[in-house]
Amino acid sequence: MVYYFTSKREDTDRPVLLYMGKHKEENEDLIKYGRDTDVWFHVDNLSSAHVYLRLEEGETWDTLSDGLLEDCAQLTKANSIEGNKRDSVTVIYTPWSNLRKTKGMAVGQVGFKKDKLVKKVYVQTRVNATVNRLNKTKVEEFPDFQSEWVAYEKTRTQMQRALHAARHTRELAEAEKKKKAAWEQEHAYDDIFSEENLAKSSNQNRGEDWEDDFM
Repeated sequence: MVYYFTSKREDTDRPVLLYMGKHKEENEDLIKYGRDTDVWFHVDNLSSAHVYLRLEEGETWDTLSDGLLEDCAQLTKANSIEGNKRDSVTVIYTPWSNLRKTKGMAVGQVGFKKDKLVKKVYVQTRVNATVNRLNKTKVEEFPDFQSEWVAYEKTRTQMQRALHAARHTRELAEAEKKKKAAWEQEHAYDDIFSEENLAKSSNQNRGEDWEDDFM
């Protein structure tokens, strides 16, 4: 089972999806079938739920608004048995793609590929208003992780191919534009030096009295 929450704040342009597994077994599936747009949250040095934030394509994990970051941190703290009892805790977060799972790790346990991609946020105290607001949006579901991941990867591949095709089209158009501009610059004086214009400007083709025009 997975719990889904919705964060709606004035400092965000849209409702944002937060989710977490009910048990550590679900955490294994969330670790395995996460997305590149997911951000993972956990109470530092304490047992807690693995809370995920799902971003939109193009959004970045290290530029989260203060309000959204607070929602994620408060939800993570509230879902830590020990952390919820303490006045203050530190919550760590990192992109899902930075999570590392190796053989021998306990169920639900993860490490990091790069420690420098792990950030921390200090939670001074539980804010009941924030936790209650998020809990009112909670929905319980039993998702098919693998099917959702396959559908996501298929959609992402199609989007990447479309972006690549659009970029290739733009590059061809730009190259053609530059080629045309170069040709026009190279042949800018072709009309002036055409045989017809040269013949018109030649003295050999003037009448015998052409000099009278200057007298």
